[in-house]
Amino acid sequence: MVAGLDESVAKELSAGLDTIENTKASVVRILQQIRRFQERIHKHIEDNYVDFMPNHTTSDMYIEEGEHLLRDTEHLLSNVSSDTRLDLNEANAELTQCMEELREISLGLKVSHRILKIDDLFQCVEDANATKDYLVVLDLLGKLKFLICREATCEVDRIFQKCACYDTIKIKYHIQANILQQNLQQKFERLLQLSEKNFPTTKHVIIQVSKDVGQLQDIVMALFQARYNPLKICDFLFENCLMPMVVKPVSVELLNDNEEYSQLNISYSLKQLTKGLKPSYKEVFANINLLLDCLANINVNVYGEQHVFTIIGSQIKDRLLKLIVDECLMDSVPATMDEYHESTLVQDVLRFEQTLVDNFFVHPEIDCTLTNFTKKFEQLFRNRFNKKVLETAREIMHKDLQDMTIVGENNTAEEVAKNPFLFPQCMISKSTLDLIKLMERILKQFDNSAEGEEEPELLAVIPVILNTYINEVPKTHEKLLESIPQQSVLFFNNCMFLAHWIAKNADACIPTHPALVKTLQATGTNIFKAQIVYQQKILARILREFDISDPHSIGSRPFKLTRQCLRQLDVLKNVWHNVLPDSTYNQTFYDLLNDFCQDIMKRVLLLEDISTTVANELSDLIEVILNVSPALFKEKHEVLCIPCWMKLQQLKMILNASLQEISEQWCDGAGILTAHYKADEIRHLIRALFQNTDRRASVLAKIS
Repeated sequence: MVAGLDESVAKELSAGLDTIENTKASVVRILQQIRRFQERIHKHIEDNYVDFMPNHTTSDMYIEEGEHLLRDTEHLLSNVSSDTRLDLNEANAELTQCMEELREISLGLKVSHRILKIDDLFQCVEDANATKDYLVVLDLLGKLKFLICREATCEVDRIFQKCACYDTIKIKYHIQANILQQNLQQKFERLLQLSEKNFPTTKHVIIQVSKDVGQLQDIVMALFQARYNPLKICDFLFENCLMPMVVKPVSVELLNDNEEYSQLNISYSLKQLTKGLKPSYKEVFANINLLLDCLANINVNVYGEQHVFTIIGSQIKDRLLKLIVDECLMDSVPATMDEYHESTLVQDVLRFEQTLVDNFFVHPEIDCTLTNFTKKFEQLFRNRFNKKVLETAREIMHKDLQDMTIVGENNTAEEVAKNPFLFPQCMISKSTLDLIKLMERILKQFDNSAEGEEEPELLAVIPVILNTYINEVPKTHEKLLESIPQQSVLFFNNCMFLAHWIAKNADACIPTHPALVKTLQATGTNIFKAQIVYQQKILARILREFDISDPHSIGSRPFKLTRQCLRQLDVLKNVWHNVLPDSTYNQTFYDLLNDFCQDIMKRVLLLEDISTTVANELSDLIEVILNVSPALFKEKHEVLCIPCWMKLQQLKMILNASLQEISEQWCDGAGILTAHYKADEIRHLIRALFQNTDRRASVLAKIS
């Protein structure tokens, strides 16, 4: 019948379509054929997709006939020239109406033809499912999706989507797509088996991968092209495999002795482990590489640049890379120069990253976490180096200052004055030596380093250490520095010794070393001066009750208070002698004794009337000071360096002297008394010691 139509149409067309009657006859004939065809197709579609009646006809019975009709219709419409159509419109309204009807019915024919193709594809899907040819099913579903689910861009699409059968067809497509994914997933889970076993303290993870590579890869490709959601496998791999590999010791074993499967066994403890038990980064990389090797056969290309590992990586790579950096690589940054020069961390990280790139797990231009880590390696090293050094330094700084040792042994003040590289003999805290050893190790590391360009930045840790010492030690040991005299002088010595060490190593290019020297010296001196002021206040507080105003007798109280002051100085001697450098010790006691003696003399010089008894008692009191004070020094003659020492001796002499002896000692302003006493002071003492007589007046007249 179709063939006959072809011959008839061909004859009519070959005879020419220049007559209206011939054209009209052709149009009417095709319209009749299309209507009869549409009636049969309509029943077939209603049976299958509307009424769901048993139907033993197949779509391929109609597809060929429909294609012939479509070709003939398009051929007729395209060969009716515009001029002929214009003539038709003017000459025969009936023919014009037939042509319009043909155009409209041809749209229905196209819709019917599409539905027939869809029906045929569904039949092919069922056949392919029966033979478990899942890649063919996937391809067929792709064609169905194009025919069913595409956006309506033409009149045929819009008519098709308004058909009563459209929703049923669409549902059938989704059902078939879900069936495919379920079938693929079940098959995939047999080819790739993931399991875990929890024990009281350990976990065992087993991954089995089929050695039937061809079948495995076909299933994987079909599954992932079917938009499989890999969230379950991603979570399993991250939580049970990758995360433990990074944060704890893991036993990993790849077995290939089974003919059907490769098996990866992973075992690890479930206990909370200490930081020291973390695996090295090399172990982490090796274990992850082993996992990737085990799963390599599933890493097929899905589409474009997308591989299976790309899809899995999109779910877990950010978490994994961050975990590797935070929990593994940061702890692997070297902390010493020796470790730095021996480290291959940067090269190893870049090599591992390239492995991830080669496996399509990360994108080299987008996923830059590991690359960024290597770019920051130098700064990370400096930070860790400084952090570890400062942690060690702070531990040292918290040690007891009282634990001391001798330095500069046998270095006398004279030798030190001649040689600036010598430090005077004294005691310093052992912790200060520990701190210097730490800084000397830093210098030594740079001396042995071939890469001098790192020196300036890394040597900057030494000023940080010393500034930390300056700021923290006075706070850490604040109460002891205030209340225990020996602590303060030890801190003073420590600061001076550190300043000396800095100055001695000036050629080591330690940053800001001149300022450090000054700051250390100033800090130690301030603490020491504060202790001296505190001791002066103690002496002043004792002497607050010193009262010699009784004209008859000063009593025993002044003697007691004087001895108490001298005992306090003797206590200082016991804790400062041999601790401070001799010159510093002597100068300190010069000042303390000078203030003490000045206070005593000031009180004597304020007396208006000194009886013979009181004069003798005051002389005895001064004698106590003169006898005890030399013992406060290593060399007794050092007392002569006390600024008021001679004045005190002369005061004792004046208290025991006659008018004549005082006059001779003054000797008209040329005697020995004039070196330490003013004329007013001598006249005041004479008036206080002697009664008002002509002789006294004569002597006073000579003193001016």
